[in-house]
Amino acid sequence: MPVATPQQYQAMIDAAQKGNYAYPAVNITSITTINAALKAFADAKSDGIIQVSTGGGQFASGLNLSDAAFGAIVLAEATHILAEKHDVLVALHTDHCHPEKVDGFLKPLLEASRKRIAEGKGPLFQSHMFDGSVVDLKQNLELSIQLLKECAELDIILEVEAGCVGGEEDGHDTSGLPAEKLYTTPEDMLEVYEELHPIGRFLFAATFGNVHGAYKPGAVQLKPTILRDGQKAVTDKHGAEAFMDLVFHGGSGSELSDIRETLEYGVVKMNIDTDTQYAFTRPVVTHLCENIEGVLKIDGEVGNKKTYDPRSYLKKAEKSMADRLIQATEDLCSNGKTIFVNV
Repeated sequence: MPVATPQQYQAMIDAAQKGNYAYPAVNITSITTINAALKAFADAKSDGIIQVSTGGGQFASGLNLSDAAFGAIVLAEATHILAEKHDVLVALHTDHCHPEKVDGFLKPLLEASRKRIAEGKGPLFQSHMFDGSVVDLKQNLELSIQLLKECAELDIILEVEAGCVGGEEDGHDTSGLPAEKLYTTPEDMLEVYEELHPIGRFLFAATFGNVHGAYKPGAVQLKPTILRDGQKAVTDKHGAEAFMDLVFHGGSGSELSDIRETLEYGVVKMNIDTDTQYAFTRPVVTHLCENIEGVLKIDGEVGNKKTYDPRSYLKKAEKSMADRLIQATEDLCSNGKTIFVNV
């Protein structure tokens, strides 16, 4: 089953940690973007993570509903079906969920997983992100502990964040924050480990200057050594087995050397959205510009159905997005390393 079981997902993370590589976690919003992600992972022979944001869920549910949880369920169920035809493993994950959205987004998704498990299936999503970085660390951890307990009962991994990723993306806006908020301290990382490790497995989005959105190379000043120092604080006190599974948010515009350095410090997942959005849209624009007289019914003409048929440009968008995601697997060194075995 190419949508990973909880055990397979943990094995994916273990393999990445041991092999010094990470999985691209790509945001999807539609059947076309799901297919682009699956094509990329299959063509690259890389396992990967497909994730849904609250905004993506709202979009997928349609204009009349605009229901983030319902749309996320639709996208996840579609991924379960489509992934069966691909010989790689993918995990389903939800992106940033702030405290005020937990009841309307995360709770219904956990209930959907609970129902699936009762039917003898696996959970709908293999992991969820709770973003408590908008509150102080004490309250963040109190809320994280509650959610991790619920997730652990369902064999679901919880991703948490301490410190804030700057910038704005898909409804997540922390632009204007003071610079010190963009860096997680070793003390923060130690406290997160000590509070959450006894409860269940978690992913940790520690921040080291990363910023959401699109930036020219060199504009984002990362400090990957923050991850190194935080991991050292944890392992010095609790031993090598306490080395944490880290997540890299806001990677667009980052230097490849910085990306690769984070792999040494425990990053096993890197979110990618801005770059794949652009890769999806760019060939659509080219198609429309090159076929403008066929796409538009100008001066009473009938246009050209072959060029205004959405499939004509969405196929190009799917391929372009897949190509960009394949590049991400290469950057993160996950290409050719699927642990899926077709028996």
